[in-house]
Amino acid sequence: QVQLVESGGGLVQPGGSLRLSCAASGSGFNLYNMGWYRQAPGKQREMVALITTRGFTNYADSVKGRFTISRDNAKNTVYLQMNSLKPEDTAVYYCNARHYIFENSYWGQGTQVTVSS
Repeated sequence: QVQLVESGGGLVQPGGSLRLSCAASGSGFNLYNMGWYRQAPGKQREMVALITTRGFTNYADSVKGRFTISRDNAKNTVYLQMNSLKPEDTAVYYCNARHYIFENSYWGQGTQVTVSS
């Protein structure tokens, strides 16, 4: 079992930055591919950024060049650095862990990000 707790969300003006953190408890963090997803009101949840156990990354086209995902296996934590934020980035952001072999998946409770002037 893996428990995920996101933090770092909040209200920010357009053009601003936020850094989200996702702390994982349980064993074997380094065996999980990690991801950030988001869900805006009335929309489906969508992938934002992924990072594999080996550190390979993938981003949604809408955030490429603005967001950076990283992980610290010693701290059991994955981060999402978000720069040049836009109002359309407003959503609840969720952390996901998926085992790289067995593919069992876990979700955090989400953290709200609001981009508004």
